[in-house]
Amino acid sequence: QVQLVESGGGLVQAGGSLSLSCAASLSTFSRYAMGWFRQAPGNEREFVAAISWSGGRITYADSAKGRFTISRDNAKNTVYLQMNSLKPEDTAVYYCATDLTNTLSVANFGFWGQGTQVTVSS
Repeated sequence: QVQLVESGGGLVQAGGSLSLSCAASLSTFSRYAMGWFRQAPGNEREFVAAISWSGGRITYADSAKGRFTISRDNAKNTVYLQMNSLKPEDTAVYYCATDLTNTLSVANFGFWGQGTQVTVSS
């Protein structure tokens, strides 16, 4: 069973930065794509960023392009999301997930973590 544990959330002022981490218990972590999603109150969960197993292919939601950077360290079974120039509309619970199909298709992500709260004040 895959276990994902997110950390690094918190309260930050608009324009600030946060770095999220997601540690995976999956022994074959390095074989699979990973992604970050977020869900704000009253909204559906939405895609933020994804990275292929090797890190060679990366995709971002339009809202994240130019501000967020996804990366991974397969030796540590960890995926990261560096968030800069944060805006109040980035406030949400951020989740990581794994894509066992390696297609980076949003519909294929699963095995969600418990999430970490990010709050951006104006």
